[in-house]
Amino acid sequence: MTKALIPLRFSPAAEGAFHRALQQEAYAYLHDRNDHRFADRPARIKALLILLASIACYALALQASDAVWFIACYASFAVLMMWLNIDVNHDASHLTFTRRRFWNAFISRAVTLSTGIEPVYWRTRHVSYHHRYANIEHYDLDTEENGIFRQTPFQRWRRWMHFQHLYWPLVAALSLSWIGLVFDWADRLGRTPLHAERLLPGVKGWSAFIFSKIAHITLMLGVPIIAGHNVWMVAGIYLLTQMCTSLLVVFLLLGTHWAGATFYQAPQDGEKRMAHGWYHHNFTTACDWHTPRRWLETFTGGLNYHLTHHLFPGWHHRHYPALARIVARLALEHGLPYRCISYRELRAAQRVFLVQMGNPHDA
Repeated sequence: MTKALIPLRFSPAAEGAFHRALQQEAYAYLHDRNDHRFADRPARIKALLILLASIACYALALQASDAVWFIACYASFAVLMMWLNIDVNHDASHLTFTRRRFWNAFISRAVTLSTGIEPVYWRTRHVSYHHRYANIEHYDLDTEENGIFRQTPFQRWRRWMHFQHLYWPLVAALSLSWIGLVFDWADRLGRTPLHAERLLPGVKGWSAFIFSKIAHITLMLGVPIIAGHNVWMVAGIYLLTQMCTSLLVVFLLLGTHWAGATFYQAPQDGEKRMAHGWYHHNFTTACDWHTPRRWLETFTGGLNYHLTHHLFPGWHHRHYPALARIVARLALEHGLPYRCISYRELRAAQRVFLVQMGNPHDA
């Protein structure tokens, strides 16, 4: 069993004025629109259309009579389901797609069947550890040391990491499969800090966990093979689509915590109190970025407004453009380092970071 992490606290820094102004303007924005924090009808209709399109592609793949058509439809299904994960499951994991916890959990479990990831463990890692402790060594489970890929200046340097800026796309492509095959089982067997959360307990918990794993294999491999498609072709396109969709998600997510970001170590004193405030922490560990064209935000699920998302995790992503404008203005007034960069700048900063982490003198 892995030892449970002692919860960290942030210093009660002079952030009260910013907090009050931010909350006041955010809720005034809702009040003026007679709106709420959750997904609205257009967001639900969009999700339904993506779901129907993915089901149609899956059905067409099963009925396909030639390899090219099968591959095209199967790949389209996988991409559409990943779009649902980005656009719907992320909000559902933060309990913002619907007002009801049950339906958020149901949506997460259904949508993640195409990825093979246990939604309860992913949600806890993401919400309770990454969001709460972004870029804090040993606490942000998204940046755990793995011996392959160095993500923080506090991790051990190894010789091959000198080339990590070249091989990192392969790591990104395998990330979601690694979560499903390694992290999920490590969490299940109590070998990570999540064991203290007592998630999915007992026979019922094991049943839900095993069901999702079997359902994933059945959906993505079993049914197409039973439908008469070549085993090796199905296995090949399965591996390819899992890698490509993983690469897509990682490209959207990780760079926002690498681009000019600060990394922290947990305090060693008994109080476990960070030397800075919660807002300062978020502004220094993440940024927003804008797409080359505004319509491309349709596909990002609000992940490009990543700092704004960290400040408003309990709000559906449809609000992020308006909230980001509020954050930018108030941050300037209160002296907080808000950053919104282009995607090209994000990629460039990401490469600089990976090269730096691959250098032994930065170890």
